[in-house]
Amino acid sequence: MTDDEGRLLAVFEVRVHDLMNICDRQKQKISELVLSLDAKDKEIQQAMHTIEELKAKYDGVLTARVVSASEQEIKSAKKRLSNLVQEVEKCIALLNKQ
Repeated sequence: MTDDEGRLLAVFEVRVHDLMNICDRQKQKISELVLSLDAKDKEIQQAMHTIEELKAKYDGVLTARVVSASEQEIKSAKKRLSNLVQEVEKCIALLNKQ
């Protein structure tokens, strides 16, 4: 083996060693990114769960509001009916006086 071949082999070994170091760093970076991605996926799942809970609560509030509005309408109708009954009773009382 000549000096040129020895130098080339040494340069090749250094470059292979550098390439292996780069590969190891990239593997570690990929592992960190995978962990970060898993954490983000968990956050998204929790956010979706929270959204579903809030939707259910919102639907409950809407239902309660509709029922509440219906109760108001029922109360109003009962009041009008009561007023009509009172007017009819007054009319009957007036007819009885005659």
